[in-house]
Amino acid sequence: MKRNLFAYGTLMCEDILSAVAGCAPASAAAVLKDYRRLKVRGEQYPGLIHHPGGWVEGLLYRDIKPAAWARLDRFEGAMYERVSVVVEFDDVTLVQADTYLIRPESEHRLEPVEWDFEGFLAHGKDGFVRDYAGYESVRTQSD
Repeated sequence: MKRNLFAYGTLMCEDILSAVAGCAPASAAAVLKDYRRLKVRGEQYPGLIHHPGGWVEGLLYRDIKPAAWARLDRFEGAMYERVSVVVEFDDVTLVQADTYLIRPESEHRLEPVEWDFEGFLAHGKDGFVRDYAGYESVRTQSD
C-alpha cells in the first residue's frame, strides 16, 4: 500500500530523498499544524515535536512505495518514530501523510531553537551529505 510522506527537514532536499528512498516522487508544499521543528543539538537536522499552535512548512511526497518506506525507516533510525498526521496544502486541502516524530526519550537532544531549512541549504547540507552515517548507510545499501 502506498502512503504519503510529509518531509520537514533534510528530506525536503529532493536529491537527499531520492538517494535515501531510492525514488523521486512528486511533491508539493504543505503545512503541518500543531507541531514545531527544532534543531537537534550538534547536528544539521531537526526533530519534530507536537506543539499546540505550532506551524511547520514542508513538502508532501505522494505515493511512497513500501520498499522506500523500509529505507526511510532505516535512515531515520531509533531516535524517530513514524506517525500518521494530516497536512494542509493549497491552503484548504487536507491530506493524510506519515512523518517522523522525535521519540519522547530523545527530546532532551533538541535545542529550544527552530531549525531553518534555508540555513541548512547554505551552511549544513554539504556536511550532512558528507558526514551523516545514517545517510551513507542507506545510500549504499540495496533492498
